[in-house]
Amino acid sequence: MKFLISDGYSRASRDKLEEAGMSFAWKLYADMLLKYFPDAEYEVFFPSDTNVEDFPGKSELEKYAGIIWTGSDLDINETHIPTNAGQITVAELAYEVGVPQWGSCWGIQMAAVAAGGTVIRNVKGREMGIGRKITKTEEGKKHPMLEGKGDIFYAFESHYDIVDKLPDGAVVLAVNPFSGIQAMVVEHKNGVYWASQYHPEYNLHEIARLTTAREKLLIEQGFFKDHEAMQRYVDKMEELYKDPSRTDLAWQLGIDEDIIDDTIRQTDFRNWIKFVKNR
Repeated sequence: MKFLISDGYSRASRDKLEEAGMSFAWKLYADMLLKYFPDAEYEVFFPSDTNVEDFPGKSELEKYAGIIWTGSDLDINETHIPTNAGQITVAELAYEVGVPQWGSCWGIQMAAVAAGGTVIRNVKGREMGIGRKITKTEEGKKHPMLEGKGDIFYAFESHYDIVDKLPDGAVVLAVNPFSGIQAMVVEHKNGVYWASQYHPEYNLHEIARLTTAREKLLIEQGFFKDHEAMQRYVDKMEELYKDPSRTDLAWQLGIDEDIIDDTIRQTDFRNWIKFVKNR
């Protein structure tokens, strides 16, 4: 079974994140895919670096068992950019072909827009670091995507944009007070798309590196008073990543096993793999 991993970051953005010590978005998903499905194969697609004429069409999409959309720093409403519009078209075609799709962050926005929904900039600003009080809806308590996660959980986040208008066929599975929709499933045409606004692929090390990469913006937006405050926060995350038994650091950061434990944090993606394999 072969999967297509679409890395939404441009080459310049990937280089900037790599300079901060962060893994590539596609690599995080490739590692997670092989962790739960060792026999899987995958191809990586970099749409921001590819001519739209070379984007996969229906016949190419049909060969994949599933499509995985990573996060991105793009604005999905900037459809005057050909590669942005092209990515939406790929997701639309995948719905038509019936290839199961998964996406986080940019991915949930793709799930909505490609099926007729809308995305807006969150008036509350950026949700960054830890997304708090993510709560299952009644539908989320029954849906297999969130099976095994607590009714209320925390997760890694980094985004401005949020899903506003749901497309037909969408079911909201989890919400939180800051950003509204945090997880949903969309059944559209012949396809099913599971998506989260949060990032199950991140860990404490990756979010620490992302925080470092976004330092200037985060200080300007009031997340940290200055560089030293940011560094203290990042250091605690890195130390806890190296030694998950440090309950003092977990308490100071206000996090629990749903963030620290991979098997809990990645439950939703693991459930999607199970769904794809059992089709």
